[in-house]
Amino acid sequence: MYKTEILKVGTKFWSDKANQDDALKLDELLNQRAEEGWELVTYDYMATSSQIKGGFIITFKNHE
Repeated sequence: MYKTEILKVGTKFWSDKANQDDALKLDELLNQRAEEGWELVTYDYMATSSQIKGGFIITFKNHE
C-alpha cells in the first residue's frame, strides 16, 4: 500500500528554496510515519511559480 502526502513549507519572500526549518518539518513527518510502519519511497520539493510558498510531495509505502 502507498500513501502520498503534501507537506507545505514556510512562506518565502526572496527565494523558493527549502531552508532548515522546512527540513525539520520534513524530519518530523518522516519519523512520525516511520513509527506508524510507513517507509519513505520518494520525495520532491515543489516550488510555486510565485516563489512564495512551496511544499514537499512525499510518498510512503507500508509493508503490512
